[in-house]
Amino acid sequence: MLIRGWDRGAEQEWRQWLAAGRDFGTLAANGADGPVLVPTHFLLDAEAGQVLLHLAAANPLLAAVRADPHVTLAVTDDYAFAPGRWRGAPYTPTSYYASVQFSCTAELVESPAEKAAILNRQLAHFQPERPGDRVEPANAYWAQLTAVRGLRLTVHRVRAKFKYDDKKPVELQGEVAGRLAERHAATGNPQDAGAREQLLRRMALRTGPADRSSD
Repeated sequence: MLIRGWDRGAEQEWRQWLAAGRDFGTLAANGADGPVLVPTHFLLDAEAGQVLLHLAAANPLLAAVRADPHVTLAVTDDYAFAPGRWRGAPYTPTSYYASVQFSCTAELVESPAEKAAILNRQLAHFQPERPGDRVEPANAYWAQLTAVRGLRLTVHRVRAKFKYDDKKPVELQGEVAGRLAERHAATGNPQDAGAREQLLRRMALRTGPADRSSD
């Protein structure tokens, strides 16, 4: 992922973006026959610098991890196509999007107790309204642990990009935000609304108090 100076995401920025409910991404590993990619929910443990998830035991990504534990987890959202006529000279179209990529080392988790611990943390996160749904030795979930494997990803590097024309004049960003609102009203495309929100947020960072740059 190419990241220019003007669209690099700060740590606080990408953390807040993920915490707003973005917990589904694409996990990529190096398979013997080429890359293996798996869409998956995940749980970010920011304090430990880890990502936790589980996959079916038959998932081909697990074989790739056994051969090479280096993996990448990518989360992308708030994307929209911007026609060239919106963007001023030289009138080239572009894609707006936010993306965070984690470069990690994956550890396969196979013991029942450790798998249960990962699953229970995910259950607490994704369905907090059901605190009784937990994997415990005395219930039916425990017997199903043989069908899954846990993955613990240790994060070594995070790359974040918020591509919303920060290299263009602020006034043009405002015009594009208006065009996204118009297109969203006409088509109902939810991604236009998300892209507009990010574009306005990035505009605010550029036009805020002078001391904001020292944050």
